[in-house]
Amino acid sequence: MPNDVTTAEELSGWRRQRGEPSLVDVFRSIHVSRAGTPWKRALAFIGPGYLVAVGYMDPGNWATSIAGGAQFGYALLAVALMSNIMAIILQSLCARLAIGSGRDLAQACRDAFPRPVAWVLWLFAEIAIIATDIAEVVGTAIGLNLLFGIPLELGVIITALDVFLILWLQRLGFRWIEAFIIALLGVIFVCFFVQIALADPEWGKVILGFAPTVDIVKNPAMLYLALGIIGATVMPHNLYLHSGIVQTRDFGTSLPQKREALKFATWDSTIALMFALLVNASILILAAATFHRTGATTVTEIGEAHSMLAPLVGSLLAPKLFAIALLCCGLNSTVTATMAGQIVMEGFLDIKLPAWLRRLITRMIAIVPAAGVTIYYGAEGTGMLLILSQVILAFQLPFAIVPLVMFTRDKAKMAGLAAPVWLTLVAGIIAAIIIALNMKLLWDIATG
Repeated sequence: MPNDVTTAEELSGWRRQRGEPSLVDVFRSIHVSRAGTPWKRALAFIGPGYLVAVGYMDPGNWATSIAGGAQFGYALLAVALMSNIMAIILQSLCARLAIGSGRDLAQACRDAFPRPVAWVLWLFAEIAIIATDIAEVVGTAIGLNLLFGIPLELGVIITALDVFLILWLQRLGFRWIEAFIIALLGVIFVCFFVQIALADPEWGKVILGFAPTVDIVKNPAMLYLALGIIGATVMPHNLYLHSGIVQTRDFGTSLPQKREALKFATWDSTIALMFALLVNASILILAAATFHRTGATTVTEIGEAHSMLAPLVGSLLAPKLFAIALLCCGLNSTVTATMAGQIVMEGFLDIKLPAWLRRLITRMIAIVPAAGVTIYYGAEGTGMLLILSQVILAFQLPFAIVPLVMFTRDKAKMAGLAAPVWLTLVAGIIAAIIIALNMKLLWDIATG
């Protein structure tokens, strides 16, 4: 005869009962006023969306956007827009899963699937985080090189020290982490705003670039970069991250309170991701307005793009702003990737590691290939490694998206907050598009 807990879990649709939350030190640590105005309560939810938005403008995204803008002009802006719409929908499902079930995506996979399946999904999630970390290592090292002249090989090693930044921020509290991220995002936005003004793009072509074209699927080179942009925008680790950090808010336990929390959390992530679209589009527009317009269509490396900006734009300010924005992106991504790694490990395996140890392990794994490529190929290999890391992320996406869609449509699992049919259908179409693009790319690679 099953005990009461098991029966309750079976009735809820989960195979196993909910364990201790991930990021337990900050779980429900941010107070949400019950008596204030709706706007005051909404302010309590501002933050997680911006941590998620960081992943949509990391150094790997720079490489794909620079290569796409230089090679194909404004044509891939349509992919950036499509990716951002996908991200808004999927991140809203992450918030729905967290608030409705009380589980992050990693915990949900652990509690819903047989152990072997959960372990395979954990492995794919770790591969995605390592690919993300490789992009951060390379991007931060390039930023240090461009601003301070530090050799790339040494810069790669220095990135291991960012663990102290994580420790310092976590001691201050979760709100300070969010404030740090938002401040750096503001610096990035200002840097690109000035650079775009200096580059003076053709705004008519920019607007036309947001209209999709069949050439994206027909042209294998364009498809490869399009997949890289998708992988750099809709990132697997962001789905785990958002479903974890939404639970830092103490939003209550009743269904009306959860519905209101879902509304505010969705606003937060949607506004933040629209901000991320502005930055992502700015990178691509800058590359198209400077490199593609002047015939420099082979630019793929961040360092090369930096060195060419001054003569093309006619100002020494542009490359400095470019390097500052890159370094800010690397630092931002460092913080969020650490938290995503904690959520994945704690959620899937129920293993609690100190943040500094988890960060050190992940960063050491990322440093090996990054240092190897940098030493062997020099700066020329970093662009290829960044783009490859983003394509790897695109291939990992279905293993995070499909479970997310499955869970959020399940009325038993979601306790009154199941996704409506139309939202499930749209999310399913997104998953199908990404899987189809992956298969097309594999076919193109196999057939040369």
